[in-house]
Amino acid sequence: MATPLLKICGLRHSSQAAAIAALGVDAIGVIAVQDSPRFLACEQRPSLFAAVKNTAPHCLGVVVVADPEAGELDTLQAAHGHDVVQLHGGESPERCAQLRERLPGLLLWKALRIRSEADLDQIALYHGVVDAVLLDAWVPGVLGGTGHRIPLDWLERFAPVVPWWLAGGIDASSAAAALARVSPTGLDASSALETSPGDKDLKRVSQLVAVVKATRQDRSNPSAAPLNPCL
Repeated sequence: MATPLLKICGLRHSSQAAAIAALGVDAIGVIAVQDSPRFLACEQRPSLFAAVKNTAPHCLGVVVVADPEAGELDTLQAAHGHDVVQLHGGESPERCAQLRERLPGLLLWKALRIRSEADLDQIALYHGVVDAVLLDAWVPGVLGGTGHRIPLDWLERFAPVVPWWLAGGIDASSAAAALARVSPTGLDASSALETSPGDKDLKRVSQLVAVVKATRQDRSNPSAAPLNPCL
């Protein structure tokens, strides 16, 4: 697939998830961490993912969890309609390998909270046990969705051995600035697109989609004139 990919995370309503999928995003995420303001209960997730698939069959459904216990694994199986489990806790490479065995038929992504450039070195430890890593800014006591950004200076020479997603305050403006300097596999957007936790502004989402599509076109045809997706 052409990169960068785009994931919109923290959806709570099936109709809005379907509307966003229709805009051409590559993945829709829901939060399965109970203390998150964007939490979506297990029994509500299958209908949301079904609405997404009915609108855009290619769009990946992602469930975001943190340090899932054995009792949670039944709710994370592929039969519930999602394609990806995103681990956003303190899961070690060893734990990721165990979860890969316990969650067959699913992609496994590992989110890492980055507080210094040296933290990027830990990504190599996850090679072979996850399908991608997601990089988010470290904020004390918060697992994600803060809007804080990793300094792009840390990522300009970044060449990981696994596909990687960039999160943290992603909207049309910040995405355009980031993609001019770095080349992630994908972008993960949530809080910067919201009117309230879990409620996305479709205009902001559309503007971000336009930036991503323009970047794909520019990278596939470097001689083309630059586009201004916000016009």
